[in-house]
Amino acid sequence: MSDLSREYKKLNNPTVGWLLGRVTRLWRSAISQAVKPMGMTEARWSVLMNLKIVGEGASQNRLATELGIEMPSLNRTVNQLVELDLVERKPHPSDGRCQCLWFTDAGQECMRALTGSVDLVRGELTQDISEEELATLFNILKKIEHNACVLFNKPSNGDE
Repeated sequence: MSDLSREYKKLNNPTVGWLLGRVTRLWRSAISQAVKPMGMTEARWSVLMNLKIVGEGASQNRLATELGIEMPSLNRTVNQLVELDLVERKPHPSDGRCQCLWFTDAGQECMRALTGSVDLVRGELTQDISEEELATLFNILKKIEHNACVLFNKPSNGDE
């Protein structure tokens, strides 16, 4: 690596984190704007999308950890989603103290609409980016995620 390349990488490094944060905020804002007509707030759609990713039957604790939020914040949002008949709580099969989350029929229907809106936003935000570039970006982000999980002694890929 040339001295110029090393210097560029050194100078660019502090802005990588800033740019990741900015892109994340803009991405989330674009989704929030797209799903607002559905009555979805960022808190609501985030919980629903993360429940879809980690899988139905996930504990509220697992979901709070995945979202990086405290249980009282998650409880408020889950209470709203229960009132809207989008999710339901069921006791954990082996630990009655633990509540697990499941989509209702209305929640499944909402998820189809929500996923469609998110896919449209993703398409708009990644226009003019090739599949190869997206795959490279994904792989780089997975490596950064892995390194961060190792640094903090946390499971990778959302696994517990």
